[in-house]
Amino acid sequence: MTTTDAPEQALTALDPGSTVPAHRTALSVRGYEIDALGHVAGTVYMQYAEHARWECLTAAGLPVNVLLGAGVMPVILEITLNYRTELRFGDGVEIGCVFHWGERKTATITQRIERGDGALAAEVTVLCGLLDLSSRKLVDKPRERLRELATTPALLGV
Repeated sequence: MTTTDAPEQALTALDPGSTVPAHRTALSVRGYEIDALGHVAGTVYMQYAEHARWECLTAAGLPVNVLLGAGVMPVILEITLNYRTELRFGDGVEIGCVFHWGERKTATITQRIERGDGALAAEVTVLCGLLDLSSRKLVDKPRERLRELATTPALLGV
């Protein structure tokens, strides 16, 4: 499994309508992820997307220990998964993360899960916020808070 930061594309990811990921995570489909139909089980697509989001946060300088130390954690409010084509054992997979920030407390992360040949396997859309672990409420200005904490905030579009 590898991660790729694309600094030359990071600024593009800041554009509100951009679909160019500033960060991509690559992996290969493993045997235990295959279901009885011979392709990747549906729930595994969600795990791929979650893994890619954490890899992106880590690449931006926000691993779990930094976020916990700052008293905040990302939280999923809504998630949508659209399957497009199957992934099978041994396929290479790349997952990108593009952040689109709202005016208030949430962001939408769009993720394309692509097979190694470039075919779109699935699209994941996540509505998320940044939870203050003390108050158990969403942070009022998550962009600003993440910009303060991150070492490479452009990967998050902040």
